Amino acid sequence: MTHPEHPVTPSTGELALEDRASLRRVAGLSTELTDVTEVEYRQLRLERVVLVGVWTEGSAADADASLTELAALAETAGSEVLEGLVQRRDKPDPSTYIGSGKAQELREIVLATGADTVICDGELSPAQLNSLEKVVKVKVIDRTALILDIFAQHATSREGKAQVSLAQMEYMLPRLRGWGESMSRQAGGRAGGAGGGVGTRGPGETKIETDRRRIRERMSKLRREIREMKKIRDTQRSRRLSSDAASVAIVGYTNAGKSSLLNALTGAGVLVENALFATLEPTTRRGEFDDGRPFVLTDTVGFVRHLPTQLVEAFRSTLEEVVDADLLVHVVDGSDEHPLAQVNAVRQVVNDVVAEYDIAPPPELLVVNKIDAATDLGLAALRRALPDAVFVSAQTGDGLDRLRARMAEMIPPTDATVDVTIPYDRGDLVARVHADGRVDATEHTAEGTRIKARVPMALAASLDEFGTF
Repeated sequence: MTHPEHPVTPSTGELALEDRASLRRVAGLSTELTDVTEVEYRQLRLERVVLVGVWTEGSAADADASLTELAALAETAGSEVLEGLVQRRDKPDPSTYIGSGKAQELREIVLATGADTVICDGELSPAQLNSLEKVVKVKVIDRTALILDIFAQHATSREGKAQVSLAQMEYMLPRLRGWGESMSRQAGGRAGGAGGGVGTRGPGETKIETDRRRIRERMSKLRREIREMKKIRDTQRSRRLSSDAASVAIVGYTNAGKSSLLNALTGAGVLVENALFATLEPTTRRGEFDDGRPFVLTDTVGFVRHLPTQLVEAFRSTLEEVVDADLLVHVVDGSDEHPLAQVNAVRQVVNDVVAEYDIAPPPELLVVNKIDAATDLGLAALRRALPDAVFVSAQTGDGLDRLRARMAEMIPPTDATVDVTIPYDRGDLVARVHADGRVDATEHTAEGTRIKARVPMALAASLDEFGTF
């Protein structure tokens, strides 16, 4: 069933009445298990979720695509998607996100489907979360909390876990609220004297205040730990930057095939998984261009539309790989239904990161991946929209040679290979070659010292009269 777009009246900006009054179901999102019995399903104890989105702008297809992505995120987090609902509004309701009437309808859908969680496609304020939860009477989370949960599941390194924990606490702090009266009771005064023990008596601090204080203390500790780990990362990065290898960062939407491309270009054995946010820790591998020049390729965390600001902040040390790169290889999933929206989302995050350092972004090379899984019509549209892109398949290897050549073109050589015979009275030049270049072979002949080496371009020009390049 197709859903026509409803134009906004220019004079008032009011939405069509039938759109405002309808909760529109998005077909094809249910992933209900069909191959297990009811008893077996109850034992699995998966979270059963209903998705809710508010369509404020763009076409019906855009709204459906956003909810489809939310469904993929929910499944990545381990949930079972039962229903997907879109509410047409000019802006989200400040109280319950979808409006009180629609919240009651949502409550009926939750009861009918047996859902235990509602996931909203946006970042809800603490008041909106609280109000909606009171109406639907099941747990309500928003898109930000869902992405944070996925990151928490996938983080493996100490730094990754610390970054995710910090992001979760920054998100949680303003949303901390009590269940019943227990969180608002004070632990001090006479109440503390009834058996609370040493350290519990005092002027009185509510349970929620205690929790907030503990979270702030934990956040301070995490920030210190991340700063310490950042020093180690900075040392490793400065060592790479001081080497003669060009620095290339792979960026792109989550699940665009960045890790597969890293493996294909460098022969690395990095984890490749068809899942959102499979890569959270940056992985660096060395490779060589066809002319023998070395480069280092860094696989970075994937981006997503409306990436939570808490994550961008917490993963800043990881995203700095983007700032220092000589070239950004921007990977796009050619088989996705809305690849250009992914391109814009990634560029937005990159620009936000680079703006912090007040520098121009590194040159970008667009790479359309997964052409083996894309349709001919989709690829033709992408070739028109992205004329400078390189089309590859990391899976089959198609187009990788063209990609290597384009990368080599966009990173001009900073040094040259020389084979020179320097007269013995020019010992100063021999010393400079050893100091500034990388000597591969040395031979003493009757005419002078023959050296084969890679040296900076300026030094190569000074050696021009003594040999070949």
